[in-house]
Amino acid sequence: MQGLLIMCDGEGALGHPDAAERTTAVENHHKWVEAAAMLGCHSIRVNAETMGEGAPAEQQKRAADGLRRLTEFAAERDINVLVENHGGLSSDGEWLAGVMNEVGHERCGTLPDFGNWQIREGTSYDPYEGVRDLMPHTQAISAKAYGFDDRGREATLDYTKLMSIVLDAGYRGHVGIEYEGDGLSERAGIRATKQLLMNVRDQLESEYT
Repeated sequence: MQGLLIMCDGEGALGHPDAAERTTAVENHHKWVEAAAMLGCHSIRVNAETMGEGAPAEQQKRAADGLRRLTEFAAERDINVLVENHGGLSSDGEWLAGVMNEVGHERCGTLPDFGNWQIREGTSYDPYEGVRDLMPHTQAISAKAYGFDDRGREATLDYTKLMSIVLDAGYRGHVGIEYEGDGLSERAGIRATKQLLMNVRDQLESEYT
């Protein structure tokens, strides 16, 4: 087994409107960077949380400030800081790609989640456009599934299209698996998602070898 990435939640908003709170959030993540380095991981996954205050451009700058400072700390320990689309403005692919451009550090990247595209109730970002927006900055992938049809395909997401976008961007790294459906147990859902990814790999292999 190999440790790759630590998922970090609940450590404060890296884009908090209060500068002191933002600094606290950055410092709260330091222990996870150090743990990742000790365990031989390549990254930690964090959130571009801004508390929803201010115009999108202002929130973008605050998120970039917190992420840049955390990334500078992580880079000294050979660890990447990856941001997932995880609700709010972070589920707007164009906005999150803009945060990455604002940070401007090779150690700060994205972790596109195939399923997390709801910006607010009633408003969602297109998952295919979102993955495409984030791929230039991507250093990990989360393949999320909710349910499957009678042929083993994801019932709401076109995995062949999603993985084609991933591969077209030149990504050849690990693909993590998440199952958030109710129709199968967690273990069965993970196995079904893995099998789906293997089926898509077989389908696309000749095109990408």
